[in-house]
Amino acid sequence: MTGVMYMAEKRDYYEVLGVSKDASADELKRAYRKLAKQYHPDLNPGDKNAEAKFKEVNEAYEVLSDTTKRQRYDQFGHAGVDPSYAGGAGGAGGGFGGFDVGDIFESFFGGGFGFGGSSRTRNPNAPMRGNDINVTLGLDFMEAAKGCKKQITIQRLEQCDTCGGSGAKKGTSPETCTECNGTGQVKVSQRTPIGVIQTARTCPKCSGKGKIVKEPCADCRGMGRVRHSRTLEVNVPAGIDDGQTFVLRGQGDQGGNGGPAGDVNIIVTLRPDTLFERDGFDVWCDIPITFTQAVLGDEIVVPTIDGKVKYNVPEGTQSGTVFRLRNKGIAYVNGRGRGDQYVKVNIEVPRNLTGKQKEALKKFEELSSEKNYEKRRSFFDKLKDAMSRDS
Repeated sequence: MTGVMYMAEKRDYYEVLGVSKDASADELKRAYRKLAKQYHPDLNPGDKNAEAKFKEVNEAYEVLSDTTKRQRYDQFGHAGVDPSYAGGAGGAGGGFGGFDVGDIFESFFGGGFGFGGSSRTRNPNAPMRGNDINVTLGLDFMEAAKGCKKQITIQRLEQCDTCGGSGAKKGTSPETCTECNGTGQVKVSQRTPIGVIQTARTCPKCSGKGKIVKEPCADCRGMGRVRHSRTLEVNVPAGIDDGQTFVLRGQGDQGGNGGPAGDVNIIVTLRPDTLFERDGFDVWCDIPITFTQAVLGDEIVVPTIDGKVKYNVPEGTQSGTVFRLRNKGIAYVNGRGRGDQYVKVNIEVPRNLTGKQKEALKKFEELSSEKNYEKRRSFFDKLKDAMSRDS
């Protein structure tokens, strides 16, 4: 009864991400990134509802971004992707109540068609790689640019300590299946128009495991694995960008039957910075300068990701001019070299002038001529030509 209530409480994963069931991988990724940013705990401190939404979005994307998991989910719903659900497709049989639609094909063709990706088309006792886990990690601009150490918390499947992974109650052990004598397969004879055909198929009693757990472990409900919360320290590579992913190998769900563990895929989201803006491995920065600095030139201080540097603004600099600082950008991820920094200077028009300041500007204007203003002179020349053509 508990399993039924559990399934009823879960929302449809497509509904969680707000996409259709035929959504492409790119559509899934865009929807996930938008919602992950919206509900990220760093942007919603103390908001338990946002935290729950964030976890729900991550869980949905973890399943739907994996082709195999998505196929199982589309076929069996939540029971197809949750190994802790008793009787679900993630359990022993890969179907509901031990029945699989692939049985129809399997009884005639020995399961060679692999209908629906059923576990009956492969050896259920073969080593199976554990599932990957997707985690979103929010970073500041400088953390991503320079690299850093961070801690993440994941929920992963690990071997049950109580039963040692056997799935049997402590003090008991799985028993050899009497139907297949521990082989995991039974022979079936089928009368056909061309005669009697004998095929080997997965034992329906033990679901191909060759053993039966009569008294399941109370902690793992006979699955042999339980989900634990683990905190991991990760080294964020310098230069990683928004939306990129780096991987922790072998830190995902434990594999089955001695198979390797899955990975942890860490998806990066960057928070906006007050000074810098990123364009690939290049960095942009806007700096205001005074009218006098622009006219006469001056040495200004420019912030970079490595600290402050000095730059000489040349005489007669126009507002909006962009200067390049070579090799002052972001280091290439796992490579040599780095991008550049681009500095855009904007002339700030002074306000709240005193009477003396206004008089000084008027005298300066009286001493100026059209030759001091190239853009202004060019504009009026073009305007004069245009008006003469119209006339």
